[in-house]
Amino acid sequence: MGAHLWLIFVAVLALGCGGTSSSAQGTGGSAETGGNPDSGGTIARGSGGAAGGITGAGGLGTSKAAGGSTGVDAGTVSAGNPSGSCSAGIPARGQPVNTSTATTKIGSGTAESCDFAQLQTAAAKGGTITFDCGVAAHTIIVTATLKLPISKSTVIDGGNRITLDGGGAVQIMRFDGTDWMTNTNTITLQHITLVGGKSMPTEAIPTAPAPCSQGYNDGEGGAVYVRDGNLVVIDSIFMNNQAAPLGPDTGGGAIYINGSKDGVLIVGSTFIGNKAANAGAVGCLFADLDVYNSLFQNNQAIGHDANGDDTTGTKCSAINNAQHEIGSGGNGGALYNDGASKNIILCGDAILNNAAGQNAFGGGLFFTSNDYGGTLSITDTTITGNTGGSWTQVKSGTVTNAGTGVGTNAKSITISNSTLQGVK
Repeated sequence: MGAHLWLIFVAVLALGCGGTSSSAQGTGGSAETGGNPDSGGTIARGSGGAAGGITGAGGLGTSKAAGGSTGVDAGTVSAGNPSGSCSAGIPARGQPVNTSTATTKIGSGTAESCDFAQLQTAAAKGGTITFDCGVAAHTIIVTATLKLPISKSTVIDGGNRITLDGGGAVQIMRFDGTDWMTNTNTITLQHITLVGGKSMPTEAIPTAPAPCSQGYNDGEGGAVYVRDGNLVVIDSIFMNNQAAPLGPDTGGGAIYINGSKDGVLIVGSTFIGNKAANAGAVGCLFADLDVYNSLFQNNQAIGHDANGDDTTGTKCSAINNAQHEIGSGGNGGALYNDGASKNIILCGDAILNNAAGQNAFGGGLFFTSNDYGGTLSITDTTITGNTGGSWTQVKSGTVTNAGTGVGTNAKSITISNSTLQGVK
């Protein structure tokens, strides 16, 4: 999880000291109570969708999403922030892939002809995958994690009808590159819903008394895990997915990407009711994160006491990951980005009623650039009703307060035409 540079501010944060801007209304280190993370806010339904040519999914899925507690029917949720409109437009890379010449088409026109075995075979081959499962919405139960090839790019297009359901038992898909931030291949998920994915951790942190870290070192990415690859998500829905529930360096309830050359691009998509130790919805380690016209609501980081290195060993004498690790997660209720010299763009998004864990930070966004080399841009975006500790530390520029929904170290921050809790 990088060098944990942000921890040098924890003592200050605990005292409630935030940014230095005279316009700051919320102080760092205290949560602004803006909504119940389990029930607050209104879920986007119907014909919502992103600007820039991306239409709302509207009516994906045929059953209630598994693996969560929101009780929301996936068939009633639309993809994207219904009022989102990024004034800068959507980058070319974020436009849907033309799948008219698909490598593999699953099904032959009926629901019965579409099954998991076909999907598993197609995913292993990679390329462009589409579905012909009839005119109605169709759910495929994923009974084993789909292993995507690392030697080529893969596109999976659900045609606004397909839901992949992990049944609250398995991680839905995985791309395991063998290097670090070098692979140029991209996984593109478009017009599809992923629900009920669950990553099962296996590497338990050695038992030691609190405040030593508890939980797991692995188990990232409840629905999607990518290492040394790139990810594009367009007009898609992620609901009630779950990654490892406890641990200082694990997370990504819906998505986790680890060491990416070109990063993550999310356009016109919705994330509801996902949860993990850190990064309730989307977690990035050494990866740029660009998000356009998307909705993040009621996601939770369910770890606690954040993350740190007790360098003297006075609080925790045990060693984990070559450190005296203390804290067991809880950072980033919706979005999480850690590493060095990586950037975040948020444009046209709604980040509402998400929750960081107890004694942790960034209910809406946790972004720590360990070398202060990463920039944060927030445009045409609403971040409200999120709970958790907060702080803003920047090296340059005039923006010194990103609000009480954000915990960040950054090179610089730009904010325009946005509503941020705790900032006027």
